[in-house]
Amino acid sequence: MVDCVIKDWQGEEAGSATLDLRVASEENASHIVHRALVRQINNGRQGTASSKTRAEVRGGGRKPWRQKGTGRARAGSIRSPLWRGGGVIFGPKPRDYTTKMNRKERRLALRTAFQSRANDMTVVQDFGTELTQPKTKEALAALDRWGIDPTAKVLMILSERNDNVYLSLRNVPNVRMIDATNLNVYDVLHTDSLVVTESALEKIQEVYGE
Repeated sequence: MVDCVIKDWQGEEAGSATLDLRVASEENASHIVHRALVRQINNGRQGTASSKTRAEVRGGGRKPWRQKGTGRARAGSIRSPLWRGGGVIFGPKPRDYTTKMNRKERRLALRTAFQSRANDMTVVQDFGTELTQPKTKEALAALDRWGIDPTAKVLMILSERNDNVYLSLRNVPNVRMIDATNLNVYDVLHTDSLVVTESALEKIQEVYGE
């Protein structure tokens, strides 16, 4: 169980919230989170890299010179892997990188990863109504009031998409926004700070709490 302080739009304390998720045991936590991370990265690979073998490279059907009597090394094809323009030895071929993991394990890994970032998490009140129109300057000023380093990678977790928030921060390269129902291990770990709205925290507790 983790107790979090809720901040308002001005950066002042406005209450508290509790995050209580069932996580993996300490001795298994790093292992299961690592497996989930590797699975997500592997499943994102297209696996379409392909190189041609000597059988697939165009040309090379005729023996370049006779076997004996030239003083040169014997050669059967100009598309030998030893020749410039030849085939590739043991090169990549299309393959499926899909890695399987049980659904219960994936959810346990996600809960464990998310709760492990509690020290880097800032919980704020829903601020969609504070932005009456898209304003990047105001959104960045709010991050500063919440104590977020402007140069740090920030993951902002919202309960649902808000156009004014999205348009205000979409062109900030170090800020990424996702919905609470789209949490994933990679995004949770690959960030310096997490900004979670109060309603998003409730939804995470509701969806992932067991």
